[in-house]
Amino acid sequence: MIAVLQRVTEASVKIEEEIKGKIKDGLMILLGIEEADSEEDIEWLSRKIINMRIFNDENGVMNRSLLDVHGEILLISQFTLHASTKKGNRPSYIKAAKPDIAIPLYEKMLSTLDMEIPIKIQSGEFGADMKVSLVNDGPVTIILDSKDKK
Repeated sequence: MIAVLQRVTEASVKIEEEIKGKIKDGLMILLGIEEADSEEDIEWLSRKIINMRIFNDENGVMNRSLLDVHGEILLISQFTLHASTKKGNRPSYIKAAKPDIAIPLYEKMLSTLDMEIPIKIQSGEFGADMKVSLVNDGPVTIILDSKDKK
């Protein structure tokens, strides 16, 4: 499971010109799920996301977590994070999980994160054509891969 965390001052997702999710200060997260992912990946990744110290303290040092700053989350499914670009110019998405595996894991990630922070998680819609807007704060962008824990 791959997550791209972007620290934002605001972010939103539109589906068919209607805003589906919107946040202020917090994290906009792109989540890529592959066939080999499990609930163990969700547990590890959600803990890392919640506790990652990438928000500034009073001295301007990245020393605070999402919990510390009472930040919000916008979670967007993004199968293209598992693109293989080794051969040719057309990416292959063979590693990306099919909907029957990915949807339950995406929903489990939503519910796991929702239990961890006091503010309701905002999200896109799995498989929809989404338009994501954000103001990256910093910019700070962190990539987490649950298969690369060491």
